[in-house]
Amino acid sequence: MIGHGIPLFRRPLDFLNSLPAHGDLVGIHLGPQRAWLVCHPELVHRVLMDARTFDKGGPQYERLRPLMGNGLVTSAHEEHRRQRRLLQPAFHPARIADYTRIMGEEAEALSAAWRPGQEIEVSAAMLALTTRVTSRVLFSDSLDAATVGEVRDCLADLVRGLFIRTVVPVSPLFRIPVPANRRYRRAFDRLHAIIDTVIEERRRGPARDDLLGTLLGAEAGGEPTAVTAQEIHDQLVTLLLTGVESTAMCLGSLFALLPDHPEVELRLHAEADTVLGGGRRPGADDLPRLVHTRSVVAETLRIRPPGWLFTRTTTRDTELGGVRMTEGTTVLYSPYLLHHDPASFPEPDRFLPERWLPGSDAAAPHGAMLPFAAGSRKCIGDTFALAEAALAVAAIAARWRLRPLPGPSGPPRPAATLGPRSLRMRCEPHPHAPAATEQASRTS
Repeated sequence: MIGHGIPLFRRPLDFLNSLPAHGDLVGIHLGPQRAWLVCHPELVHRVLMDARTFDKGGPQYERLRPLMGNGLVTSAHEEHRRQRRLLQPAFHPARIADYTRIMGEEAEALSAAWRPGQEIEVSAAMLALTTRVTSRVLFSDSLDAATVGEVRDCLADLVRGLFIRTVVPVSPLFRIPVPANRRYRRAFDRLHAIIDTVIEERRRGPARDDLLGTLLGAEAGGEPTAVTAQEIHDQLVTLLLTGVESTAMCLGSLFALLPDHPEVELRLHAEADTVLGGGRRPGADDLPRLVHTRSVVAETLRIRPPGWLFTRTTTRDTELGGVRMTEGTTVLYSPYLLHHDPASFPEPDRFLPERWLPGSDAAAPHGAMLPFAAGSRKCIGDTFALAEAALAVAAIAARWRLRPLPGPSGPPRPAATLGPRSLRMRCEPHPHAPAATEQASRTS
């Protein structure tokens, strides 16, 4: 009944790394279900570029649909194009430039609140940061600080519960009233209640120029642009969950990796000094100049991609890699596995941001770099996430070096996303930190 779910749950990265030795396409069992895991980047690209045949489905999306409804991430191929056209203007480069003001404000506020010697729960801090940014983009100032904190906690509980529900898709297990299942249900119910409250309050108030305002305008716009009240709810849950968790995990992984790579860290601080001299708040005009910072983000996404395992379902009989698949077959692919293939990335376990510097010839051979997927289902918020991560890193590096606490730290344990779930570090002032931080040091 459980199949390969237990090794995939207990030692997921080791299990994945063991599969390419068995071929480019490896059969596994998720619970009682037969599935195929694609290990070669060219075959993965075939899956991703043919979204009509390899549609969103499998145990991952069976678990996500009750949470996200029929939103952009979980909708079937025939519905996805309409939804994408509706939401795409909110992620146009010009709008991303507008959002960088919010990203810079929140990153600056976070780093300015820290004090020399303070111990920070970095994972929680990054999740709080991305929750504030995403909620402001979606809802403007509709969520107060306490509700933002509730959203952050709900998302953390949901992500922890989603992974085991994917790799061991045996529904009766998750109806047993044990603490983990009750925690998941409470988070599920509370998140949906918060979204419903925000929507109802906005209907009674003035129009706002945010993503909720766009959806409410489309609801009243008539065919073919009209959306239903349920779709508004589903899209907000989808964008909140995907916009918060992945970027927070990327930032947590980045700060966990830096202390073991002092030369990378020194270049990062030097660039922050040059670009943000005097501790200026980062913004859209700084992104092109944050060359090293963006390469560090890219390498973090390679070595520890937050989205590390995905499922698809065939919509018709087909063939892949010499294997005949009937309609309804589950297919999996892992960006983590592709990103650690030595045929694509020499020394794949080394953290080498220079792979992504301008002029490097190592970038994404065979299309193996897939932190945001590819094809028509590529993440709509990829540019948003990259900008948010780069500006957050620059704002923090302008003030602080985050140092690990004494004691061993194991590799991150994947859940629905990959990244550190608990990362405690100590704030150490950056030597060229702005005057505000130096003043804080004298008064603390």
